[in-house]
Amino acid sequence: MSLASFLPVLAALVAYLVGSLSFAVIVSRAMGLSDPRTYGSGNPGATNVLRSGSKAAAILTLALDALKGYLPVALVVRFGPAHGLGEGTVALVALAAFLGHLWPVFFRFKGGKGVATAAGAVLGIDPLLGAATLATWLIIVAFFRYSSLASIVAAVFAPFWHVLTDGPDAIALALLVISGLLIWRHSANIKRLFAGTESQLGRKAPVAGAKGGRAARH
Repeated sequence: MSLASFLPVLAALVAYLVGSLSFAVIVSRAMGLSDPRTYGSGNPGATNVLRSGSKAAAILTLALDALKGYLPVALVVRFGPAHGLGEGTVALVALAAFLGHLWPVFFRFKGGKGVATAAGAVLGIDPLLGAATLATWLIIVAFFRYSSLASIVAAVFAPFWHVLTDGPDAIALALLVISGLLIWRHSANIKRLFAGTESQLGRKAPVAGAKGGRAARH
């Protein structure tokens, strides 16, 4: 294998390993909080960390989860062309970082839903694309107060926004795969949305498994 053909594989591998850092668990441990996989929805993500009562931990988790999606992609976008790495590698790295969050090798392949990491990757691909996707999320949250619904709608629109500005390419395909996986990871949320039992932002969820409790899961 030549160096030119090995670099995209190496970049994707590094992105996957970075994505495998489950910051919800890492930050919670560092701040002396309960493992986010043991309460609320059991999902290792910023939304569930917020249910611990620590806004600082949730904000830090959100920022780091987004950063691990953004940084590998942004580095390839910035420095990749000088080494022959084009949009195909950017697409591969974005997908690899996202897959790392979903199935982290350091945490027995049990990860979160990937919203923040996907958002970071989208921002790394193109700041304007990231802004459009974020605006979509904010609009849905403002009207409906469902974080899960906002994430699903933003995931659907991200590939559309990219194709609208740059046309169909490898990045659009990667975004489409990320969108599909993100929606799949929210399948339980979708069922609750249709049933009218999904929790809105601002409402706390009881500990997962508690009798008589209705856990909000996102």
